[in-house]
Amino acid sequence: MQFSDLNIGRSLQNALDDLGLDTPTPIQAKTFAPIMSGKDIVGIAQTGTGKTFAYLLPTIRMWKFTKSTHPQILVVVPTRELVSQVVEEAKKLVTYMTFEAVGVYGGANIRRQKAEVEVGVDLLVGTPGRLIDLLKDGVLKTKKLQHLILDEVDEMLALGFKTQLEELIYFMPGKRQHLMFSATMTPEVEKVIQGFTDFYEKIEVAPSGAPLENIRQYAYRVPNFHTKANLLELLLQQNQEMKKVLVFVKTKKLADLLYERLLPDFGESLDIIHSSKSQNYRFKVVDKFEQGRVRCLIATDIIARGLDVNQVSHVINFDLPETPEKYIHRIGRTGRAEEEGIALSFISEEDQDYQLEIEILMDKELGFKDLPEGLAISEELIYLEETRTTHAYNPHKQKQHKPSGPAFHEKARSVDKGPDHKK
Repeated sequence: MQFSDLNIGRSLQNALDDLGLDTPTPIQAKTFAPIMSGKDIVGIAQTGTGKTFAYLLPTIRMWKFTKSTHPQILVVVPTRELVSQVVEEAKKLVTYMTFEAVGVYGGANIRRQKAEVEVGVDLLVGTPGRLIDLLKDGVLKTKKLQHLILDEVDEMLALGFKTQLEELIYFMPGKRQHLMFSATMTPEVEKVIQGFTDFYEKIEVAPSGAPLENIRQYAYRVPNFHTKANLLELLLQQNQEMKKVLVFVKTKKLADLLYERLLPDFGESLDIIHSSKSQNYRFKVVDKFEQGRVRCLIATDIIARGLDVNQVSHVINFDLPETPEKYIHRIGRTGRAEEEGIALSFISEEDQDYQLEIEILMDKELGFKDLPEGLAISEELIYLEETRTTHAYNPHKQKQHKPSGPAFHEKARSVDKGPDHKK
């Protein structure tokens, strides 16, 4: 199938031609007609498979020019970076149209954003909190709204946006189309979706949680922070093919500690991004990483969904995330647009439960590699490791998993799904 086979319209077709795009991805091809028919859709596809265009193309195709200043399309996303990404993608598609796409998010000048919305907008993209601010102020009106799109619903729940999402329903017009897209689906997400719509068609191009096949996944058993830092440093020094490396850590404090540890050796080729950094700083860092001026970027999960950078060669999980869905989104930053990618995970003893949850979700085991020669194994613990007594809350973990055998044992080929494990 080609885009020209779809009822795409001349303006959008010209924009796609300019972008050099002629073949839709599976999620784009499968959702276009159902969306055009007006159905409520839940689309499940891996990160990096074109979900943004999957909902933008049909909704922009259905857009009708009016003199109204109120939006016909509203896209709700979890992070500022994702707001900017969706707006940029929309602007690529409307080159030959008189169409305004605007993004709004917290932490920026609300007066300027109010002015942009009041002037007139056809597609509005925003984070939940800032959208509610504009709705309560009466600046944003939904009487012309035709399409409500929730992108990365599970991440919005993880970031504590459940109340705001429920509040959004109050402001929505009675008749509207709902489109929800994500790489993962959980019971919590389905409950939120059912709060917006009773009847929807679920379209999966891959099972929820399935990683892209072109991402090779490996893991190392590493006991603590200092040894992990030694391993990361050694890999960066020895492997020149690690040209654009995204390193995920669990918390901002750990990100700062790792950055300070590696900075003397890597200088300007290393940078860091997390929610405590200013918006201008975050955008500049992402731009430098995109251009290749930064080789290694240390990040927290806050930007796992909003960072769209081409040709990320490696994703490294310095710590495993607390939920398996976050792992899927992390590694989805590499292997995009059908390129090959590599995902490495540094797994400590306390991470083994998270490892099991990830393998169950993917229905696939991580492949372990031997630690490289010359790696310095440290016995020193940082203060965060010394004071840690419990794992962070994990909504997926129903019962405590008790590994059989000593720490860092080699896992059997099949994943144990016995009574001591989550079904």
